[in-house]
Amino acid sequence: MLYKLLKILSRLALPIWCRRLTTNKPEILKEKGPLLLASNHPNSFLDSVLLDTVFQQPVWSLARGDVFKKPFYIKLLTALKILPVYRTSEGVENLSENYKTFEECITIFRKGGIITIYSEGKCINEWHLRPLKKGTARLAVKAWDENIPLKIVPVGINYSSFSRFGKNIFLNFGEIITATDIINGGADGQRHLAFNNKLKSELEKLVFEIPAGNKELRQEKLAVKISLEKRILLSLPALLGWLLHLPLFLPVKQFSRQKTKGTDHYDSVITGILLIIYPFYLILISVFLFLITLSWWYLLVLTVFPFTAWAFVQLKPQLD
Repeated sequence: MLYKLLKILSRLALPIWCRRLTTNKPEILKEKGPLLLASNHPNSFLDSVLLDTVFQQPVWSLARGDVFKKPFYIKLLTALKILPVYRTSEGVENLSENYKTFEECITIFRKGGIITIYSEGKCINEWHLRPLKKGTARLAVKAWDENIPLKIVPVGINYSSFSRFGKNIFLNFGEIITATDIINGGADGQRHLAFNNKLKSELEKLVFEIPAGNKELRQEKLAVKISLEKRILLSLPALLGWLLHLPLFLPVKQFSRQKTKGTDHYDSVITGILLIIYPFYLILISVFLFLITLSWWYLLVLTVFPFTAWAFVQLKPQLD
């Protein structure tokens, strides 16, 4: 229930938190499982929010195991269709837990489910494909060895910014990888290496390579032109949107900065918080307007506020 509710909220808010979404193969979003989305990992849990939002079928995600420490967090994350994966840095003693997670993944695949795995392992805010870990290959080969017709979809996620709310997102999908694309027989190590080589060759086509200081290439790859007519039409609604949402946005921005200092999680945290509390903000303003007017004017809040927020996102600076 919680997963479905948040997916609905995220879909409704998508035009605001995602200024422009460009997908090279929109038909992939309708694919049925068993499916493994093998993605790069540039933006913490916002990557999962994005994929959960745009795919028609529910999507499970694999996340760092150190957040699964308390029973409450375990129940909450499981309700959100998130399973733990432990790295050596999170304790060698926890690595055996990954076998349990992989077994749960196999069960999900048998039921025709979809799972996202971040093949680079670690999240870093950059436009660059990092070396791939072995987890994706191990999970894929295990599923094939158990006669599951698993399909692997290479996914490249590219954001116009890691610090600005409302961004251009370029969501690229590669050629689907199946068991017939990888050598049959032989040692597992050989099959894992062959798989990673295949996956890497696909992801290299999907993930933008932009050096940190290359602003010209960033502008070319990530910016979207805005027509003069659109600027004129949306200028007043955008200004109104900035004024109406400033009391909400500034405290959330400051809180997110403080909580994520020194990490690559700021963009995900501020987006996640705004997604959850924005409906309450609208309700609060609506109730206040009703109390002072005692009329139906409060209903305008439910349309005017989101429209002006959308207008502002359309015209605000796109790049860092």
